[in-house]
Amino acid sequence: MSDYLKNFSRYLISYAAQKDIPSGKLTALAGIDLAALKENKKTAITLRQFNDLWLHAIHLSGDPLFGLHFGETLQLAALGIVGAVVRNSSTAGAALQNCASYIRLMTDLFDTRIRNKKHSFTVQFSPAKEQLHAYPALQRQLMELSLAFVLHELDGLLFTKIHPLHAELPYEGANTKEYERVLRCSKITYGKNYILEFDNAFWDEPIISSNFELQTFLLQKIAALSYRMEPQESLGSRIVSLLRSNTYLGIPTLQEVSANLHMSPRSLQRKLRSEGSSYQQLAESVRKSIAIHYLNQGSYPMKEISYMLGYNELSAFSRAFKKWTGLAPQNFRKEAATSQEHPH
Repeated sequence: MSDYLKNFSRYLISYAAQKDIPSGKLTALAGIDLAALKENKKTAITLRQFNDLWLHAIHLSGDPLFGLHFGETLQLAALGIVGAVVRNSSTAGAALQNCASYIRLMTDLFDTRIRNKKHSFTVQFSPAKEQLHAYPALQRQLMELSLAFVLHELDGLLFTKIHPLHAELPYEGANTKEYERVLRCSKITYGKNYILEFDNAFWDEPIISSNFELQTFLLQKIAALSYRMEPQESLGSRIVSLLRSNTYLGIPTLQEVSANLHMSPRSLQRKLRSEGSSYQQLAESVRKSIAIHYLNQGSYPMKEISYMLGYNELSAFSRAFKKWTGLAPQNFRKEAATSQEHPH
């Protein structure tokens, strides 16, 4: 996480400079070596220094909504390779999913989750309480930055301007009008979470800079980076994460997965056996969970789900699904729709 703190501090200091806050003064107050940051030397930024940087930026700018305004102007370049994946995604929905899936490579200070509903979808940010419990101001600033950023990151990449249906904050803001302006939303409620809700119509909006081949290359790089960063994770868990991240490209073959993991198919199978698993079992478990997810959405054609999961024939998908759940896909979808219309 230290690299994330260092890199993000650079963007924060740059933004503060545009607000006429002297970089030298801001970093000195936070106990950060500005020269080392400028020269990109190997220097670590502690969480306390990162917190102090935010607090002094807020104080020197006189802006209690510093994070919200920072997020409004932050560029995708700040996310590095994750930002490049977002920019080359096919649709707004895919871009948001990619951002949520890979943000963990950059920071463990918060988590991002996307939930699909019948007519809308939500993006929720959850702070890591263990790391941030001693820094409540930093927690709030990071969450407000994230809300603004996820909304504005797609500006210039779509043929339309996205407006949320609803926003939720875990406190009542003193400057509601400013929240409404930045979040482009007049319906802001106060509950327990940081959430933006969007109409499903935005999900399939095409990204004008989409590049399938480049994104495939970037995803391979991210997969390799992810596995290097998480050596403690079991091989089976790493493979499941890889399969889930690439389902919209189809379920990768054993050969493709082993190549991504820089090992031979035989070595991969041998290591999985030592964990009491197999590639076929893992692929089937992911197929099942993804199939259930898309059938619950109700908006994806059966043939599209079948093809996405690697079945060339709809009949083969139907047989597999019935083996998993005891129900044909059509019957499962009908029961899911009925339960949503008549919840207990």
